[in-house]
Amino acid sequence: MKTELKKEITTTFGEFYDTLSLFTTAEINQVPFEGSWTAGQVTRHIIKSTSGLRQVCDSDTQKLPGNYDDKIPVLTSIFLDFSSKYNSPDFIYPEDREYDKTDLLSSLKRIESEMLPIAENYDLTLTCMNFEIPGVGNLTIYELLSFCVMHAKRHLNQLKNIYNIVK
Repeated sequence: MKTELKKEITTTFGEFYDTLSLFTTAEINQVPFEGSWTAGQVTRHIIKSTSGLRQVCDSDTQKLPGNYDDKIPVLTSIFLDFSSKYNSPDFIYPEDREYDKTDLLSSLKRIESEMLPIAENYDLTLTCMNFEIPGVGNLTIYELLSFCVMHAKRHLNQLKNIYNIVK
């Protein structure tokens, strides 16, 4: 479980990093089409949604009945269905501003380096009581990290589409 999860984190965030690296500074802040986020905003959204994981995992956690991965199917159906569109909750909505490529890349590396020790060293079967996804509920640490990976994959797909348009 831990080895596969760490591989998923490394692969997904590595690919996100590599894809963002392809953009020029100007392209990161270019709106590809009406109503779309920029590459900078997509990346900022991922940064906002995956920051602070250690605090969540270090706060109130409990061993609850059920399997550590019970919510993986519902998370998969939501976040890896690229045909469905959702609105971002306000607290992780990216600011409408100019983004610095170096800052974004460094934040992605920081998040990956926070996630890997959690995947390695924490009891992934514990449920995080201070965090829940609306409509899904509280997640185990395993599900939380998996959510971060799936959410990043979803927006990596979006980032690649933006790249193809701005290039």
